[in-house]
Amino acid sequence: MATTVRRSGGSTAALVIRVVADIMAAIIGLWILLYVLDANPGNDLVVFVHDAARWLAGWSYDLFDLEPGWFQVLINYGIAAVVYLFIGHLLAARVRRY
Repeated sequence: MATTVRRSGGSTAALVIRVVADIMAAIIGLWILLYVLDANPGNDLVVFVHDAARWLAGWSYDLFDLEPGWFQVLINYGIAAVVYLFIGHLLAARVRRY
């Protein structure tokens, strides 16, 4: 009788990768929402989210110079969020297979 041995290490690592990617994209998405809704730039939460999103999207936050400003934030930060989701979930799927 054959027994199936299931390793949980790959599943756990894949879950961690997916959750980290989702959190990174959520922080960027929250910044986009706060910007579009014209949140108070003096508020500590807004400052924290902006700093975190800018750090995460440092490679894309000024990729395109578009008008109006909200559209520029949506596109430039949105690109980073989508890339993090895509790469994170792709990497998690690969890790889960092994």
